[in-house]
Parts: sequence; structure tokens; C-alpha cells
Amino acid sequence: MRVALMVTCLNDALFPDAGKAVVSLLRRVGVDVEFPQAQTCCGQPMVNTGYLDEAVPVVRTFVDAFAGYDYVVTPSGSCAGSARHQHALVARRSGDSGLETSVAEVAPKVLELTEFLVDVLGVTDVGASFPHTVTYHPTCHSLRMLGVGDRPLRLLREVRGIRLVDLPQAESCCGFGGTFAVKNADTSIAMGSDKARNVVASGAEVLVAGDSSCLMHIGGLLSRQRSGIRVMHLAEVLAMKEGG
Repeated sequence: MRVALMVTCLNDALFPDAGKAVVSLLRRVGVDVEFPQAQTCCGQPMVNTGYLDEAVPVVRTFVDAFAGYDYVVTPSGSCAGSARHQHALVARRSGDSGLETSVAEVAPKVLELTEFLVDVLGVTDVGASFPHTVTYHPTCHSLRMLGVGDRPLRLLREVRGIRLVDLPQAESCCGFGGTFAVKNADTSIAMGSDKARNVVASGAEVLVAGDSSCLMHIGGLLSRQRSGIRVMHLAEVLAMKEGG
């Protein structure tokens, strides 16, 4: 089974520990993951902002980089959703039948990390240990676009020493939304402040999510409030072992 890591732009540039955690985690469960160095952006920022034509070469680079793999695993419901749902729109708009064929071959193989662990490997206990009080934020794209459901929670419940607490209004959007946060800053901050308030109310020491973009947004607000609450990508928690 050939498996590739799609690390995402945000993790590559700002949160490399999330990508490293995915590699460590997959190796622990017996998967020798590869990292295609030709990968760049999935194209989501362009598509979400309406620049579909400009996204064509990005999608072409994506399918070329990940061609031939059985699975493409990414620590981002947002980017997985872009590949599985938006790339076909871009390819159709390009009028390039070859690109449409390539997208049809690659896109279904792109899985968010928890989908791969639970559905493909059949694993929920990854041998993790994390003795802290944790609350989980289900990100919008993983929840609504991919339908990952309770897969992340099933994985977290098997972590040794963890104390999972409910997040009030967990399914509410954090307000980041990529370019939405730039175009509608006041609304984005208001939504994020509501989310941060609920995180504090949960009593958690650590907020966990499957998208670094949401964690960046909520984490920034929690930091400004001096809440003392850390944010961690789900992969980082699952990669933790006793003594780590």
C-alpha cells in the first residue's frame, strides 16, 4: 500500500509539528508514508475566493504530485474537502478532459487523517498517552463537507490518561473560514470569541482539532485572553507516547 502525506501549506509554513506528528503516528501503526516534494497548495483559497481559472494549474500540480498512490492522507479536513469536492469543479471549468480524468482518479483517494486511521486501517487505539484534560472542536469542513462524524472522538477516547470534556456548542463555526477572516474580520473575531469563551467554559487544559487553521484562529484569541489553554492538532496528541 503506497501512502502519501499531503502536509498542507499552513502546516508546512507555520505548524510543521503537525505534519511530523502524522509521520510518527503512521509509522507507529505500520504505514511507511511518503512525502512527494512536488506538492504545493491544494487550491482551496483560490476556489473559495472565486478564482477558479487561477486554480487550474494548482490542481494540475496536485494530481501530478499524488498520482499513483493508493491513499493521500492529510491532517486537514479543509484541504481533504477541497481535493474531494472542489478539484472536480476546477477541472470541469478548465475544459481539459485529461485533467478531469486525473482528478477523478486522485481525488477519491484523499482522506483526512481520522478517516484513514479508522476506515482504512481499522484502528482506534494508536498507543497514545496524553494525561491532560482535553476538549475537541469539530472543524466545519471535516464535520459538514467530509462527514467524519465521531472518528476523532473514537481515537481520542482510546488515549491513555486523557480526560475528555464536552465543548459547549461544539458544532458552531469558529469563524476563521480562510479568506472569510480577512474579508469579514469583525464577524470572524466575534464568532471566534464565542468559540474561545466556550473552550474556557469547558474547563479543558488543551483544545484539540483536526485543522491547524481553526486552531490558529481560536488559539490566537485564547492567547490574547491569557487563558492558559493550549491548542494542539489531533495528530500531535495521537503521536504522544508515555513520557513524551
